[in-house]
Amino acid sequence: MIYSTATVPVNPEGEPRLTRAQAWAGLELKARDARLFLPPGLCTRCDVVEESATRFVRDATIGGVDLREIVVLEPQSKVTFFQVAGPREGAIVNELFEDEAGALQLRFYGYLGLRGKTPNGPEEQAEQAQFDGETGYRAALLSTLKRTRELLAEGKLQA
Repeated sequence: MIYSTATVPVNPEGEPRLTRAQAWAGLELKARDARLFLPPGLCTRCDVVEESATRFVRDATIGGVDLREIVVLEPQSKVTFFQVAGPREGAIVNELFEDEAGALQLRFYGYLGLRGKTPNGPEEQAEQAQFDGETGYRAALLSTLKRTRELLAEGKLQA
């Protein structure tokens, strides 16, 4: 199994401050359309195909790989992506929370397996290294916050 986690401050020194509502608006928009947040061309499709009051289903093509995720929203707090079709199975969570000092933080954690691959085999170990590496989920958290600030500045995101 692959387990990865990373946490970053929402409002690091020198960056325009984001409120919880603004950070949440960015997370929810990213869940609905990852194309707006990922590097150009990485996500070529991201469609919400079912929706209810507490969750939606999205079909996406990311890095040339088709996947389906059930996305559960806990407003102002947590987005959980349950990967139900594609090369991985499991859950990825993006969570907003205050640390002991009251500073807003954004945490990623995921627990995944690769379908049809040996548990903890070379493919999963490679995936683990990618998630934990310099271009992994910590970098994704930082780019999500950066893009949220850009969309707010452009007037394309309301919170």
